[in-house]
Amino acid sequence: MKTRTLGQGLEVSAIGLGCMGMSAAFGAAMDRQDAINLIRAAFDRGVTFFDTAEVYGPYDNEELVGEALRPIRDKVVIATKFGFDIENTEGFARSTISKPDHIRKVIEGSLKRLQTDYIDLYYQHRVDPDTPMEDVAGAIKDLIAAGKVRHFGMSEAGAQSIRRAHAVQPVTALQSEYSLWFREPEQQIIPLLEELGIGFVPFAPLGKGFLTGSVSADQKFGADDFRSKQPRFTEENRKANQVFVDVINDVAASKQSTAAQVALAWLLAQKPWIVPIPGTTKLHRVEENIAAADLTLDPADLQTIETALDGVQMQGERYPPENKAMAGR
Repeated sequence: MKTRTLGQGLEVSAIGLGCMGMSAAFGAAMDRQDAINLIRAAFDRGVTFFDTAEVYGPYDNEELVGEALRPIRDKVVIATKFGFDIENTEGFARSTISKPDHIRKVIEGSLKRLQTDYIDLYYQHRVDPDTPMEDVAGAIKDLIAAGKVRHFGMSEAGAQSIRRAHAVQPVTALQSEYSLWFREPEQQIIPLLEELGIGFVPFAPLGKGFLTGSVSADQKFGADDFRSKQPRFTEENRKANQVFVDVINDVAASKQSTAAQVALAWLLAQKPWIVPIPGTTKLHRVEENIAAADLTLDPADLQTIETALDGVQMQGERYPPENKAMAGR
């Protein structure tokens, strides 16, 4: 597996593994031992960058990631997140909370669940409008000084928040949604990250499965699958968004690869400090995604994609109105 370097010199595998879907969001949770086996198999195949969060489950995902990685703790980079009020709010309508005393409290739970005494990359999951960003960054700075955190990350943060945080404690990585069908970060965020030397970790790099072509226009999502509540996954919008899949499939056919590999290779081609974290519950998908690190899209391929999608916009919002906090700021 090739490696890439995020901000502050943090080296990780070029393709990471998003672990959320093993416990939450896309239907029933995986069998715990199966999930642990999958994470260890991903490591055996070269993945060293694993992403979780206290809110996934909640808590369950950190526990299984911790158990899976305990035997190889010194060989991997574990990223987890704080920032949602898990105790007092529920579901995807949870409130944000990042007060320093809250951060100092919840990190102890994450450390215990992850069975480690330090977190490699600790993300603020969403910006908390009620807590000054300088206070958040200051709290993380103190945790780094104490040896409990090695790197500071932010998720779905806006340009102003990133600048304010970075001035107090250098930010190693921003995690936000970015893919061929959601390219908003290109407007302000990617230029800012390049200016400040911050790495970019795209979540949902495969469009929550849509860009792989595995989500049909007439597919029905269960109530425990959060795509059932997302406007861009309505049947009408899936039909309208099929153009993205068609373009990716055309390139994949010419490269003798899969749609998922093209979608990931496109991200890798954008900047050398971009590290996508596709999630899956299947080993053959892990292997397929890993292979994207060896797929090179040449300038002609990239131009073909740009031309075919020029002026095309993803139809449907990412989150319903009641989930405004999830969209970041």
